[in-house]
Amino acid sequence: MTDPLSVYLQDHLAGSVQAVELVEFLRDQHENEPLGTFAAEILVEIKADQDVLRAISDKIGAGASGLKGTAAWFAEKIIRLKLRAGAKNNLRTFEALEFLELGIQGKRALWLALDGIIGADARLQGTDFKRLIARAETQFAQVEERRLEAGQIALVSSQV
Repeated sequence: MTDPLSVYLQDHLAGSVQAVELVEFLRDQHENEPLGTFAAEILVEIKADQDVLRAISDKIGAGASGLKGTAAWFAEKIIRLKLRAGAKNNLRTFEALEFLELGIQGKRALWLALDGIIGADARLQGTDFKRLIARAETQFAQVEERRLEAGQIALVSSQV
């Protein structure tokens, strides 16, 4: 029987692949713009969170699922095609930021779940989940600010 914690971690690792790819895309599409600068900055934190998740996964013995990683990579490429179809399209940027927010909320939920079982699994000890939760909350707020700005442009400009 497959360890539920391993499966859970693999799912989140696959999601983190999508998040990194999406933020890299935002960074590249909005190069020399405030959003591109923001994407480059938050990318550093998202990759650091991904590294923490990989380390936990390795400690648990879950590793990365090749199939899930490939599926996440493929799904991200489809998202990129959609976004690229309207390169510099305000609605596409708005939707990309919204998708990123959902991923950050998922990551926060992951850290909360792991913090909740830290006493039951010694392999999780030594990870500061409270710090990771706070960082996810900060990331969410930062992305939300930009998402709302993008929404004002994307959703109102069609009515002008």
